[in-house]
Amino acid sequence: MIDFVKRATKQATGRASVEAVEKRRAARHFNDVLLGGSRPSRLDGRTEKRRLRLLEELRLGTARSGAKELKPIDILLRVQDLLDLGEPIASLKKACKPARPVPVSDEVVDGVRTLHRAYGFAPEAYQFVGIDEATLKRAGVRVAGRGALARTGPRAMSASPLSATRSAPGPSRASRGGRDRRSAA
Repeated sequence: MIDFVKRATKQATGRASVEAVEKRRAARHFNDVLLGGSRPSRLDGRTEKRRLRLLEELRLGTARSGAKELKPIDILLRVQDLLDLGEPIASLKKACKPARPVPVSDEVVDGVRTLHRAYGFAPEAYQFVGIDEATLKRAGVRVAGRGALARTGPRAMSASPLSATRSAPGPSRASRGGRDRRSAA
């Protein structure tokens, strides 16, 4: 009976349950915070392999098997996954050149509006399938300032709570019992 319960928590793909993954991530974050952020930007092995696979698929333009060409939705999904992992736009552009701009029509604008409502892709992702800023604005997708399309991922979110804990200065020498040069001068 217990064996059945354990199997029920796993997904059909055989990977660990969502709760287990979240627990591991929370534990890693907790350890990083308490140990002084010894590995703030490293990904675990499975995530790093996934990141590399997604970049390779974008570079080749084919799915895992190599026989099936990526459709525009597949490109958007992979680009969004990489952005969520903190991959900078510059490295995505090296792996997959943004497509030629798609001619703007009411059909394209309506398609982008519907797609964005359903998936919520980052505005930066659309450039890899040929959707420009003007089309995004017409579709009602929020596009921040001009340079906003180039900045994404953890580094772009400098006001996040994680960056505040990582970049906070440690205690001064004087508070640790040592001599502080600033007060001695």
